Amino acid sequence: MAHETLLKPTKLGSLNLPNRILMAPLTRARTPDSVPGKLQEIYYGQRAGAGMIISEATNISPTARGYVYTPGIWTDEHESGWKRVVEAVHAKGGRMALQLWHVGRVSHEMVQPEGQQPVAPSALKGEGAQCFVEFEDGSVGNHPTSTPRALETDEIPAIVEDYRQAAIRAKRAGFDMIEVHAANAYLLNQFLATGTNLRTDQYGGSIENRARFPLAVMDAVAEVFGPDRTGIRMTPFIELFGLTDDEPEAMAFYMAEQLSKRGIAFLHVNEPDWAGGDIAFTDDFRRALRERFKGSLMFCGHYDAERAERLIEAGIADAIVIGRSYIANPDLVERFRVGAELNESDPTTYYGGGAEGYTDYPFLNNGYDRLG
Repeated sequence: MAHETLLKPTKLGSLNLPNRILMAPLTRARTPDSVPGKLQEIYYGQRAGAGMIISEATNISPTARGYVYTPGIWTDEHESGWKRVVEAVHAKGGRMALQLWHVGRVSHEMVQPEGQQPVAPSALKGEGAQCFVEFEDGSVGNHPTSTPRALETDEIPAIVEDYRQAAIRAKRAGFDMIEVHAANAYLLNQFLATGTNLRTDQYGGSIENRARFPLAVMDAVAEVFGPDRTGIRMTPFIELFGLTDDEPEAMAFYMAEQLSKRGIAFLHVNEPDWAGGDIAFTDDFRRALRERFKGSLMFCGHYDAERAERLIEAGIADAIVIGRSYIANPDLVERFRVGAELNESDPTTYYGGGAEGYTDYPFLNNGYDRLG
């Protein structure tokens, strides 16, 4: 058996996992009405062999959206759709977390309800940022983002409540865990970073103030799921959508300590070079996070089986989160187990469309039903 370290069981909080290979959240833009359907039941059910699936980023409210054709979790229809997806994963012995998402300034009036202005910590447009919109002729594609308006201080508790309500729906839908998306230059990351948060109230300025809103979200979500079933995704040092930060290391360490004090189950760290940047983590940084966070620590970003095993065997990571390889290899764990060659994915089918490039990648001859 190949890659025995990756295939060993582990535990995230109170959840037992059969292996240490998690499926990353992957936006695929295949829910035109924002409600997960049969296609998502097949897609996620095919990948139930992962230690745990983390769902694609899921909007917590109509104003959280920056991309059309992405799913939501704020209506009864959303909840019912996700419930069927989770049931499909559970029927194959899998485990699944829902990732909660608010894009903040990475949006446009065309995606917002009634043409509202997107919101952010400060009224700063993301230079070079693109969102995914539907044009008047019915076509969809990338479009530059709008200049956001700064959230009023008294508006922030309502967004915390949106996260809490989304977590309540996720729990009713049967998800095993919840992950808060505080990465990749979206709303919570915008509050954490110095370059996007110029506020002078209790949510801006010091590290403690900039972390106040994200930590309030974590507290609200953990009240619903329990801290032992709650995790967070972060991207220290990321430079994306015009986001910059003068204190990424200090903020990462502060957040790790605060999350650890709360008993949060896992810290999922997305490597800063995943989007093509030239900044990379050092092992010293990873070890410093390990010292500060006592829950399960896992990393994501261009990992193959060998590199993943080295990080786990070094005691730095407890598990590894893999994204693009899961697009083309629904049976990725089995392929690692037997040392099989991996399918190559087709980038032209990553976003939008139907079954092609989504549920039609071939399995090994291992008893799985390719059609779900």
